[in-house]
Amino acid sequence: MSQEKNTLPTLFTKSNYTWMLIGGLVIAVGFYLLSGGKSTDPAVFDTKEVYSTTRITIAPIVIILGFVIEIYAIFKKAK
Repeated sequence: MSQEKNTLPTLFTKSNYTWMLIGGLVIAVGFYLLSGGKSTDPAVFDTKEVYSTTRITIAPIVIILGFVIEIYAIFKKAK
């Protein structure tokens, strides 16, 4: 009696998972940049800290770049 394995082809390859990991790390870095610094006095509102270029411009661009990498990783075909 021969035993044949009924294996399904995998949906993603190692390359896809590598790109997904890279995209996830880029998104995590973007959210880290988006998170704020802690104020020593909670009653004081520091506009320079809240509305900095890193939080308003760079962090959202990095997060969107991470999502673009994730989309690329999902649609990437195996060779």
